[in-house]
Amino acid sequence: MEEWVGQWWHCIVTRLADRQYPQAAVRLEDMSGQLAVVFRAMGGLPQWRLASASERRHAGPRGLMQKIAGNGERFATPTLDAETLALPPVLAIFEQTELNRALYLWLAGQGAMRLQLAACEAPCEEPVSTSWIQGNLQATSALLAQYPGWRARYHRLVEQHLAQRPNPDGLKGRQAVCERAVQSALRQSIGQTLVSEGTSNAPVDAAPAVRSEEVAPVCLWVDVSLAQAAMQARAREEQARDGQGEQAPKPTDGTRRRAKQTTESHERHALMMFFRAESLLSWTEFVRVNRQTDDDPVEDAKQIANDMDTLSVAPGGQTLASRVRFDLDLPSAAADDQVIAQGILLPEWDHRKASLLPDHCAVQLLMPTVVEPWQVPASLRTTASRMRRRLESLRAMPRWQGGHTSGERLDMDAWVRWQAESRSDGGDLATLSEPRVFARPQRSERSLATLLLADLSLSTDAWASQDARVIDVIRDALYVFGQAMEGLGDPFEMLGFSSVKRHNVRVHALKRFNEPWGQATRDRVGAIKPGYYTRMGAAVRFATRQLSLRTEKQRLLLLLTDGKPNDLDHYEGRFGLEDTRHAVQAARAAGLHPFCITIDEQAADYLPYLFGQQGYALVHKPQELIARLTQIVGQLSR
Repeated sequence: MEEWVGQWWHCIVTRLADRQYPQAAVRLEDMSGQLAVVFRAMGGLPQWRLASASERRHAGPRGLMQKIAGNGERFATPTLDAETLALPPVLAIFEQTELNRALYLWLAGQGAMRLQLAACEAPCEEPVSTSWIQGNLQATSALLAQYPGWRARYHRLVEQHLAQRPNPDGLKGRQAVCERAVQSALRQSIGQTLVSEGTSNAPVDAAPAVRSEEVAPVCLWVDVSLAQAAMQARAREEQARDGQGEQAPKPTDGTRRRAKQTTESHERHALMMFFRAESLLSWTEFVRVNRQTDDDPVEDAKQIANDMDTLSVAPGGQTLASRVRFDLDLPSAAADDQVIAQGILLPEWDHRKASLLPDHCAVQLLMPTVVEPWQVPASLRTTASRMRRRLESLRAMPRWQGGHTSGERLDMDAWVRWQAESRSDGGDLATLSEPRVFARPQRSERSLATLLLADLSLSTDAWASQDARVIDVIRDALYVFGQAMEGLGDPFEMLGFSSVKRHNVRVHALKRFNEPWGQATRDRVGAIKPGYYTRMGAAVRFATRQLSLRTEKQRLLLLLTDGKPNDLDHYEGRFGLEDTRHAVQAARAAGLHPFCITIDEQAADYLPYLFGQQGYALVHKPQELIARLTQIVGQLSR
């Protein structure tokens, strides 16, 4: 009974203290597509992505019922950092659904304008302010000046939001000063003034410095206080990351959390010596291990992260164990694949310097070591035969050539043009020359070369299903691709790639252009195994160099992968994405047709930026990779 009364009381108080309108709620995931278009159309850079903002504590005033219920202390503040625009996952601030939708659109435009101002790309008569209030006022003024159609919608949002904000006359001290400054700025943005007891209509420039955490949440403004600090911290991290390890990525909830860079401190007492009797004979083998972070996973880590306003990120020290593990990453020459060529130097794009670093990466061309012949399963041979017949039908399909006075098919487009031209000239159709409105089937020689580049990184060792790993699915897809391309009769090449830093980009020659598809090449495909990391830009450049040597009119570069580009050194995050994008653009400039096929569920966040909207295909189920690969090859080769 006591528990029931407590639950009833909690529900009642929480409902009375809630100032949201659930019936008018709008979710970010439902607006993400439209917001991405607005953000980029209004000047947002393509490499910035939309994310869900985490809740942050604020020091603004709360009502009596909110204090009793214990809520109203946190708000998902819109934030722009070094690579994301984080917006609230749900907006139910206003009673009308269309106003909540309009607020999402305004925040996307406000974030794009603040990004332009920070990059000095938008016209601004005064220097860009680092103040939270002044920065948002400048972005609002620039946004309304470039897009006057937003003015009426913005005025309505400001009026509705001001009606919900606390009365500054009922506050005291710092809270009253900050609230007056915020409301004065909001009213100034729509041409109004704040009239309050004991307050003059002073300009906002004279207002005290106010942080977003000191007042009640301002849902119309975007906080960029972490953007510059995050960029500087990322630059320092990229410089110091050389030699640091990488852990397997884990799925996240997509929430963008606030973090700060800090240093790891260890308490030491100068006059105290720790006695370890068990280590007297093996002191040189002692290695410090942080067992709270390395060995003991925290099951409720996500909830703990949501409860914290700021996460402190400290670079971990490189222990003896990590150094030994990295030194043993590359196998010995006796256990490694056979080296065909090494020291093939390739450039790499550095987006921070906006320049191409010459001879920055070194490629090793390897031949997979075949221990025993690969026994192809009967079911896989059946699938390969079916896909091969499908592509053979494309080769046997004739091409229709128009412009004939007689033929087996009437070309309707040519006939309509002939009719229109004849009547427009005023001539008699019967007296005109015989029209060329028929088409005949013609046997044309195909001129197509295809190179398939397969990602063989360590992430392919994950399980795609209960009975198959990702590497097994890729192996089957490579075999079916080879069988189908042999039936098609066009020259093709298959390469696999992985990397361990920029000096060890490993490219495995599974099947070369000048080799026939036979037992030897099939055994190499069967011998592939998960490698190391994914330096995608270097692999694409090497494949571009190989494919550019071909003389065929049409040259396809297919990339088969399961994740983002990354490596042990600085090659992850934006650096890897920008380098891969530059390599893809260079391939297009060389006359190639690059196309990516991926099984990464997060591919829509970055592949359109790398390959374009029509330059990639997402396979949701790895088991469907074989059929999708053959279908894409057939479509691209027509």
